[in-house]
Amino acid sequence: MIGQLTGTLIAKHPPEILLDVNGVGYEVQLPMTCFYELPELGERVTLITHFVVREDAQLLYGFNTFAERMLFRQLIKAQGVGPKLALTIMSGMTAHQFVHAVTHDDVTSLVKLPGVGRKTAERLVVEMRDRLKNWGSTTPATDAAPIDFGDLTPTISADSPRDDALNALLALGYKLAQAEKAVAAALKAEPQASSEQLIRFALKNM
Repeated sequence: MIGQLTGTLIAKHPPEILLDVNGVGYEVQLPMTCFYELPELGERVTLITHFVVREDAQLLYGFNTFAERMLFRQLIKAQGVGPKLALTIMSGMTAHQFVHAVTHDDVTSLVKLPGVGRKTAERLVVEMRDRLKNWGSTTPATDAAPIDFGDLTPTISADSPRDDALNALLALGYKLAQAEKAVAAALKAEPQASSEQLIRFALKNM
């Protein structure tokens, strides 16, 4: 089990990053709410991780806090919720917002997320209420110790911010037409926005 990774951030392709750990590159998928808090390329970062092994893939999911990972693990235990949907849920609202929605029976907020219909939202409220009774945030793990990565050069996506934002929304489960409309609206509001800013705006206004 890979529970934590510390290394240098060398690529961002939302919602996925590439993290170099002593010469080994790990592809890690993050909820966008965690992605927004990443440092700049080339900087050191520590992620709390959850490792998923399937017949056709081995996947790493990363989080800034243990509480966020705990929420993810509780979500994937819920009926009909796999890692992809859990990632989408945690991208559309922060962990605190999700817990608030569950504890206040706020089905309306949950059904706004892609892949979450009314029945799924109602089931999540019922299943997660008891599991989240003792939920609380924790301090993000950090490690500021220097590390030498030699001539390793951070890279960014060759795609435009628009394409990065569109691909991220598609990866999170949004339909193409819906994603294109949201990104277009974000670009109209912020023509010079970065991909992360476009994604944040699009998710907020879906």
